[in-house]
Amino acid sequence: MEHGVYLVCDGMGGAAAGEIASSLAVEELMRLLKERSPESGSPAQAAEEAVRVANEAIHSRAERNPRLTGMGTTMVGLLTQERRVWVMNVGDSRCYRLRKGKLEQLTSDHSYVDEQVRLGRMTDAEARRSPFKNIITRALGTQPSVTPDIIELEADAGDLFMLCSDGLTRELEDPAIESMLGNDARLAELCARLVNAAKKAGGHDNITCLLVRAEG
Repeated sequence: MEHGVYLVCDGMGGAAAGEIASSLAVEELMRLLKERSPESGSPAQAAEEAVRVANEAIHSRAERNPRLTGMGTTMVGLLTQERRVWVMNVGDSRCYRLRKGKLEQLTSDHSYVDEQVRLGRMTDAEARRSPFKNIITRALGTQPSVTPDIIELEADAGDLFMLCSDGLTRELEDPAIESMLGNDARLAELCARLVNAAKKAGGHDNITCLLVRAEG
C-alpha cells in the first residue's frame, strides 16, 4: 500500500448529467492528487485543495449549460502514503475497513436521514424506511463550495478498505458485507460477488465497489 489514490464517485442529475459530474470529479481529483508535490502541503491539505478544484469544475460546467443545472456527485476516496491513509468523502458513498474479520464504517453519510440518526431524532430502522433517504446534504458540484470530511489513520498489515456507492450498502447489511469480505478470494472476485449480491437483493441504484488491501 504505497503512494496511491483510490476513488469512487456516484453521479446525480438527469440524463447524462450525473455521469458527466462523476467523470469530471475523478479526472480532476486523480490529476491533482497524483501530481501533488511536497510543496503542496500535507496530504490532507492536498486533498482539500483537490476537492475544491473539482467542485468548482463541476459547478462552473453546470452553470454554462442549463441542461446540466444541479448536477453533482458523491465522492469517497483513499490517499495512501506508506502506512498512512487519508480517507476523504463528500455525500453518501462510504469507506469501510475490515480489520481482523471485523467491519467498521469509517465515513459518515452526508444525508438528511443519517444526520437525523446522529442527532438521535431517527432510528436506523426509521432511516431505512424514510421517504427522505435520497436527500443528500453535501455533494461535489451542487454548490459553489463544499467541505470534505478527511480522516487520517494508520493501516495495519492485512487491513482491507472498501469504497462503495450507496447502491451497495442500501441492498446489503453490514453483517452480510463483513461475511463476504472475510473470504480469502482475490479482490476482483470479492468485488464481483458483492456487486452481484446487491443486484440480487434489488439493485435499485448504481452499484460500485473498490477494494484496497494493506500488504505486510
